Amino acid sequence: MSTRITPRIDLIGLVVADMAASLAFYRRLGLDLPPGADAEPHAELALPGGLRMAWDTVETIRSFDPDWTPATGSRISLAFDCGSPQGVDALFAELTDAGYGGRHKPWDAFWGQRYAVVNDPDGNAVDLFAASAAS
Repeated sequence: MSTRITPRIDLIGLVVADMAASLAFYRRLGLDLPPGADAEPHAELALPGGLRMAWDTVETIRSFDPDWTPATGSRISLAFDCGSPQGVDALFAELTDAGYGGRHKPWDAFWGQRYAVVNDPDGNAVDLFAASAAS
């Protein structure tokens, strides 16, 4: 008789072209990544609640999957709660002023949040949000 396994999400992994550039971006979003990780082929961080996030260089992924190629277009995004509508606007301005691509300027979404989208250095969509003041 087989036992049913119930998987649990444990890790969100990103494949990056430039580890230092990617980690610098995510540090701006409040993730406490050690400076020594910039030169490593793999970086990992435990997030609140037990989930982990990891970054691997393209070379690391190709070391065990030589045919790996990057996806085209966005298929997944990460979302960061900025605490307030003003926080969304301020963080979007900070990131775009630092040279990161702004995909969608802040707007008041119909679902009751202030929302914006920026691109990380590898083109991944990163959502910035907060409950709307009227919510």
